[in-house]
Amino acid sequence: MTSLPNTYRTIIMPDPTDFDEMGHVNNAVWVRWIQDVATAHWMAVATPEQIAAYVWVVTRHEIDYPANVGPGALVHARTWISDVPKGARYDRNMEFTDDAGRVLVRAKTTWALIDRAKGRIVRVPAEIPARFGVA
Repeated sequence: MTSLPNTYRTIIMPDPTDFDEMGHVNNAVWVRWIQDVATAHWMAVATPEQIAAYVWVVTRHEIDYPANVGPGALVHARTWISDVPKGARYDRNMEFTDDAGRVLVRAKTTWALIDRAKGRIVRVPAEIPARFGVA
């Protein structure tokens, strides 16, 4: 597993309510975790001024579910930005693995930058990609 600049990692302990009737993490929970991990990454790398000025919203999810975990298992989340933004949008990569490194879920999501004061989509300012290690 290669580590890219500004790769964000965290570990998730699924809650008993995260599991469906088959004993697997529900697909909607994976989407929530994508949102939570992406937001945590933004909060970890952005300046206080950027956090006050902007918010990100998802415009597209592309998710593969090759495996799953059951109760009591930890989920290792890893996210990174690999490409420069396209106008107001950029793609985020996300990977969830188990303790053995087996990929559970892999996603590519597209996010748009919103100016908090105006409530409108805005072009990503030049200084933001560098916060994610993208030149």
